[in-house]
Amino acid sequence: MLSEKIKEYLKEESLYDETEDENYQRVITKLNIDQNSAFADFNTHTNAVTFSGKGNDLYNVCWFAINSSYYDQVKNMSIALKLPEEYIPLDSFEVEGGYFYNRNTGQVLELELGNNYVAFQNGTLQPQWEDFNSFLEWYFEIT
Repeated sequence: MLSEKIKEYLKEESLYDETEDENYQRVITKLNIDQNSAFADFNTHTNAVTFSGKGNDLYNVCWFAINSSYYDQVKNMSIALKLPEEYIPLDSFEVEGGYFYNRNTGQVLELELGNNYVAFQNGTLQPQWEDFNSFLEWYFEIT
C-alpha cells in the first residue's frame, strides 16, 4: 500500500481518488502485480494519465494498458533491452532512459543506455529504489 505521506501528497495535488476502477483492477491482475502493493494502490487510485516529477513523466500504467499499446511496449522493451520479464516500463523511455518496476520484488530501476545499461546487463547495477514508495518520494520530491 502507499505510505500515508505519499497519499497526503497526492490528495493535496488533487491526484488521489478513493474509488477503485474495476478495469484498472483487471489490469493489475493481468500484469501479475500484487493488488495490495504500493504500485497497485498508486495506479488504481490516481486520476491523472501521466505524472510530472524528476525525469520522464510517469504513466498511470492502468490507463495506458487500457487506452494504448502498453502491453506491446512491455514486450518490445523487454526484447530490445534484454530485460527480465518481471520489469515493466513506468514511462516511455525517452531521451535514452527510463524507469522500470520489478513486479516480483517491488523495486524500481532507472535504466539509461550506455554504461548504466551495460552494468545492468552484467549484473553490477541493481535497482536504485527498494520499493515503490521510496521511488515515489524521490520522484515527487516528498520530504
